[in-house]
Amino acid sequence: MKWWQAFRFHFVPPSFLPAILGGVVAWSLTAEFHGLYFLLTVIGVTINHISLNMTDDYYDFIHSVDQAKDREKNPYSGGSSTLTTGLITPGQMYRVSMVGYMITIVIGLFLAYFRGWEILIFGSVGVLSAYFYTAPPIRYGYHGFGEVSQLVNFSIIIGLGSYFVMAKALSWEMVLAVLPLGFMMFAMITINEIPDVHMDRAGGKGTLVVKFGTTTAVKLYTIAMAAAYLVILIGPLLRLTSFWLYITLVTVPWFYKARHILIHHYADPVRLAPANMYTIKIHNIVGILSIIAYMIQGIVNNGTPGPLWIPLVTLIVLYLPVALIIFFGVLPINVAGTDWVNRPSAEQ
Repeated sequence: MKWWQAFRFHFVPPSFLPAILGGVVAWSLTAEFHGLYFLLTVIGVTINHISLNMTDDYYDFIHSVDQAKDREKNPYSGGSSTLTTGLITPGQMYRVSMVGYMITIVIGLFLAYFRGWEILIFGSVGVLSAYFYTAPPIRYGYHGFGEVSQLVNFSIIIGLGSYFVMAKALSWEMVLAVLPLGFMMFAMITINEIPDVHMDRAGGKGTLVVKFGTTTAVKLYTIAMAAAYLVILIGPLLRLTSFWLYITLVTVPWFYKARHILIHHYADPVRLAPANMYTIKIHNIVGILSIIAYMIQGIVNNGTPGPLWIPLVTLIVLYLPVALIIFFGVLPINVAGTDWVNRPSAEQ
């Protein structure tokens, strides 16, 4: 269970959701779908994200960013606590993360051989961005570039890369369909960094929240979420994306609640936690509903559900453990060392 905690799998949907979406959009628009390549793509980006989580943990621990053991934590910020509590040694975590990167690279080389060298571009950006997020000598996450990088990587790079694996082509519609997830990822990272601002500043981690302050972070969060919904609204209106994407707008009330909590409790990590929770739920549900929207669009376009059972089963298998944590409070581990499921809500 300690490795499940180290993987922080409940933070991995930003990788596999756009990957699944890319495959479904490709089938919807081109009727092209290749089950083996699809599964390898989803597995590759998922393992890469798990490795990112572990190297992020490792280097933050080495740089003394996440070494406070007894502070009351917001469960959606900070690391897995497996290093600070001694459950896993730094060397063990680093070695396991390297194995994950190697598996991702092997999958990428396989896909590039069979589906085109262009996949090496998407794969290289993904792996290098994951590793050097906190790893020296680049450590771009320590210099205010992490949030923008995650906006691009967890939308366009993964989504368009997955689309290319299926269709061996690029698509502006794919970019617009997946871009809201990128803006929401930016917002999620920003709000998750707010409780860590003092620890990050002390450890020399120059996130946007550290550089510009928490009040600016509240504005950045609002702008990013508004941009995501603006893309969702305009895309179908201009016939650039599927009309069915409008089903994702059911998440707007959660955005209102999250922003309300953020404005009033950004200085209180514990009372801020429900806003973090709502933001994660919004991102996840928008990703899932986007996949469903293009499944419907694909059936309309192609006249058959075709291979949709493959992405559907993949989505259920990967997201079920996340749903048990995020939506139902069924925890196989004590996430981040905090009993947050039974903590009183700070929504009011």
